[in-house]
Amino acid sequence: MITSLANSKVKEWTKLKDKKYRDETNTFLVENEHLVDEALKKGVVKELISLENTKYQDATIVSYEVMKKITNQVTPPNVCAVCNKLKGEEVKERALLLDNISDPGNLGTIIRSAVAFGFKNIVLSLHSVDVYNPKVIRSSEGMIFHVNIIYSDLIDFINNHSFLTIYGTSVINGKKLNDLKFNKQVGIIIGNEGKGMSEDLKRFCKDLIYIPMNKNCESLNAGVSASIIMYEVNKVDYEG
Repeated sequence: MITSLANSKVKEWTKLKDKKYRDETNTFLVENEHLVDEALKKGVVKELISLENTKYQDATIVSYEVMKKITNQVTPPNVCAVCNKLKGEEVKERALLLDNISDPGNLGTIIRSAVAFGFKNIVLSLHSVDVYNPKVIRSSEGMIFHVNIIYSDLIDFINNHSFLTIYGTSVINGKKLNDLKFNKQVGIIIGNEGKGMSEDLKRFCKDLIYIPMNKNCESLNAGVSASIIMYEVNKVDYEG
């Protein structure tokens, strides 16, 4: 059992909280049984770390204090795992394009909703939040292992995927979401939480769309907006 916080392995695991070290090692940490089990099914687990008396027989056993040190939770989990980063795949069908999304919770919500509503691809702009941020992984509830996620310059991506019909999101001069008919090969752009969608992306959009809502509410956060839009787009799979 590893009990020392000064242990070299503990120092390595702890550094996975930092994006720079995750990028250097091409690894990331997942925390708690559900996420570890999803990572094991995906085949990306490099190393298991657990407290005593868990079901994970091949794990490195550590003390409660060590587990608390290496994870980001007030109450540390029974198990965590060092995982190899996921390999992005070529996008061949509809995708959600995220323009400088900055909030980890929003990205986690978007990932969960993408899986729920049939969006197999998420394209993050180069300055979006790190998908391996611990808060993103936890809020995705393991769905990060069930969707293809890549980073790209969005203009380059759109130019290289001309089969996609692109829609942007804007509360100004946008069309009502429920007034539009979508085909199956769409790319939906969701803008930054504070600034919205970049102006230079608008020229690629067939239409700008907005979600009609009660006048007492000015806006929805990016995670909720993306979820509602994906739900509406997903209807084409059921309505022909």
